[in-house]
Amino acid sequence: MLLTKEICFDIEKRLNNIPTKWDGKKAILEMKNDGYAHWRQMEWIGFYFQFLCEKHLVDLFKFQYPRYGNASFDGLYKIPFDFKSHAMNTSSHTVIINDSEAISLAIKEYGCVGTIIALGKVIYNDEKRTFQAWHEELKGGLSKYTKERIQRGAWSRLRKCSMELQQISFIEITDKTLIKCGSFQEDFRNSDGSPRRLKLTLNLEKMDKELIHYIEYSK
Repeated sequence: MLLTKEICFDIEKRLNNIPTKWDGKKAILEMKNDGYAHWRQMEWIGFYFQFLCEKHLVDLFKFQYPRYGNASFDGLYKIPFDFKSHAMNTSSHTVIINDSEAISLAIKEYGCVGTIIALGKVIYNDEKRTFQAWHEELKGGLSKYTKERIQRGAWSRLRKCSMELQQISFIEITDKTLIKCGSFQEDFRNSDGSPRRLKLTLNLEKMDKELIHYIEYSK
């Protein structure tokens, strides 16, 4: 099966009413109060979109399925999907998607996989990092990861504190698309020394043929 317009329209009907102005504090508190497991994550815009998809697509999707080994897709409706978010006002338009082996196996089983990407204009934290400090306090203090980063003297990038949704893109990934994909985490290792699973990346500027449908929001 391919990612058809009909599948996209079914999903669009349910995503038309999601909020378009994402305030970081409100979004994180909404996820926290709803018992969503990923409210602590630094890259909250990606998890907030996933949170919204799980709320609005509940009558269509089976979530966290299918699974291949330790990797799963965000959901299944006719074909496997992942939900992603990306800042439009940035120089890089590369999006990290799923485990490379899982994608290959899913394409073999279903014919293709889909990626639904929320695109918008983001505003970053101020130089005093007040949003980051607020989030750390809400979590109960610095995480182990943050403490280790500080000990190493590693640089910490400014965090996104809001996003204005401008477009949702539906991208179809087939075997032909894989030729265009890059890789991420190659030669990376976990804290226990085991190799990390290789993930694939999409350059959105090269996905013209794969862009099956999009929802555009007023700017």
